[in-house]
Amino acid sequence: MSESNDLKAEANTLFASMKYSDALAKYDEAVASCPNYLDYELAVLQSNISACHLKLEEWKEAIASASKALDRLDKQDRAESEVAELDQMERRAAEDENDIEEEIISSGAKKAAPMPEGDNGVEDRKRRRKEDVERIRAKALLRRGRARSEAGGWQNLAGAEEDYKRLAGMGNLSPADKRTVQTQLRVLPPRTKAAQEQETAEMWGKLKQVRPLPSIVSYFVLNTPLRRISS
Repeated sequence: MSESNDLKAEANTLFASMKYSDALAKYDEAVASCPNYLDYELAVLQSNISACHLKLEEWKEAIASASKALDRLDKQDRAESEVAELDQMERRAAEDENDIEEEIISSGAKKAAPMPEGDNGVEDRKRRRKEDVERIRAKALLRRGRARSEAGGWQNLAGAEEDYKRLAGMGNLSPADKRTVQTQLRVLPPRTKAAQEQETAEMWGKLKQVRPLPSIVSYFVLNTPLRRISS
């Protein structure tokens, strides 16, 4: 993991120096050296890779990288949800066990009992990680939304709309990002509709140019020579 972090730091420096192709290569190296089970760390790297592709105006690649980042974050959420569910089951089992052997303690003693050491630290780490995940999710959605908008086409524009709708429901956007989301949600629907109408018209135009193939029966009737039937 330390090797991946070092490569990521180099890539960040290259990106800040506007050497986007070199930064992209370093981020790719960082991904290759990062353990596959570290979903959050890989999501960060894929989001940064998407940023490089945006700077290079490689829209298709930017979309793909941002999607990989979002997939990793979804996987991280599922894993944390499973861990939380197991923790809850263990707590319930421990509570049931304590109920059996519970000592009678006065309410005053319960209030005076100190909180177990480390509880606050664990909760703080969980909260910070959740905030970090949502921050990277917002970045990846912004990058994918922009790449889809720039790439154009009915499918991409419709996808960009969905990305910006998700972003509109997030509470961690900066004022500048909020303005971007609001603007895109205003300008994208007519663009999407126009792209849909154009692509539909083009599809029907191509279908009209295709001649219907003769049926199998017609083919044999037209192409098989008549033979005299002897009596």
